[in-house]
Amino acid sequence: MIKNIDITDLKVAIEVLFIQIPSYRVEAEIIGYYDIPPLRDTPEKLQQCGETFFGYYLEGVLCGVISIKVKNDVIDIHRLIVHPKYFRNGIAQMLLDYIESNIESIKTIIVSTGSKNIPAVRFYEKNGFSKIEETKINEHLLLTNFKKHL
Repeated sequence: MIKNIDITDLKVAIEVLFIQIPSYRVEAEIIGYYDIPPLRDTPEKLQQCGETFFGYYLEGVLCGVISIKVKNDVIDIHRLIVHPKYFRNGIAQMLLDYIESNIESIKTIIVSTGSKNIPAVRFYEKNGFSKIEETKINEHLLLTNFKKHL
């Protein structure tokens, strides 16, 4: 089940971090860079991020999260995370499909991921996203920016 979650609730913010940290540790291992900002998030930072969060629950347990910001007719995906225990169960796909189907009046979705995160790059390409540019954050981190027109 997917539902909107209130990230300003401290308990929820902590639950999200219990998914975010292990998920981004996997990405850090894949890209070979461990100083990515999501690994430094705190419950307080999440509570103040201004993103709208949706969670995927399996038997009452939060297993995956997508967070977005909507501006005009563009959805900017800030996080699409699944706890590693639940990898390869289609949760990321269900969360993305949910956003595409349930957010009204959108024409475009944008998202970024580590360029070396091949599983994420393939996921977005498989879902119709096109690479629009790469952004060099520092000598260790390169992000690929994607866009999808609906």
